[in-house]
Amino acid sequence: MDAFHYSDPAEVYVANGIKGRRNNMAYRRFETAAKAIRFIVEDLPSSRRVGTVMEVNERRHYHQEIRALYDNDAFPLPKQDDKVNNAA
Repeated sequence: MDAFHYSDPAEVYVANGIKGRRNNMAYRRFETAAKAIRFIVEDLPSSRRVGTVMEVNERRHYHQEIRALYDNDAFPLPKQDDKVNNAA
């Protein structure tokens, strides 16, 4: 597998949870994949993460892979847990 580039732009599609609607996905574009990953993991409710898809360089990443990218030591941004631990 190719190395993941956290600095590449990313597009995120989040299922809005409303069935039967024609357009049930919300779209959001991020300057970097790292910011998109942090948004998905830290800001989205867990119930909405499962249906979330992140696209980077025409490759789709689903919730388990997104979480693995967040947990990876190479993740470049401060994490919410780090902020809490540093404040104590």
